Amino acid sequence: MALSLQEQFGQIDIYVFDQILRGNIGTGMRVLDAGCGYGRNLVHLLREGCEIFALDLDADGVNHVRQLAAELQPGLPAGNFQVGGIEHMPFPDAFADVVICSSVLHFARDEEHFREMLWELWRVLRPGGMLFCRLGSRIGMEFERLPGGRFRVGDGSEWFLVDEEMLLELAEELNGVLVDPLKTTIVQDYRCMTTWVMRKRR
Repeated sequence: MALSLQEQFGQIDIYVFDQILRGNIGTGMRVLDAGCGYGRNLVHLLREGCEIFALDLDADGVNHVRQLAAELQPGLPAGNFQVGGIEHMPFPDAFADVVICSSVLHFARDEEHFREMLWELWRVLRPGGMLFCRLGSRIGMEFERLPGGRFRVGDGSEWFLVDEEMLLELAEELNGVLVDPLKTTIVQDYRCMTTWVMRKRR
């Protein structure tokens, strides 16, 4: 019996789904989800036979992803799924075809922490590979400024927020190529979420 869309894709981020539809993430690729949570972006990729690795600070989330993998792609080693922080990942250099980091980077303590995480994401990405980031930004809304590059967003949370200039400068600093123009969704009186997708030069 054919799977429903919900069963096939789970609660996937629509912007990750867009990259799948365009062939930028697909069967046979080695994909690392850095900050995987409970694996919302991994259901389809596991079903499609991608070689999945994942990392998160939440041990319960990582255990859930291990169980998901055991059900959907039993051949994957449990060691592919690790508890830890993005700034110190236990994965080798240049090993992933795709690195996904969705809704994580804006929890950086300050710019130094943000850069530590970003450089680790870039380190584990192979030349020619793609980094997909979705993160809070200041593109389109103003927020109360706090120390260390952090801002207070609509629900009172404190986030490290980037702007367009910073993202473009970082892409140049990393010698990355934008796969798409920056795309930002503004949630009324609450937050801005920007999709930032780069390819690592060969």
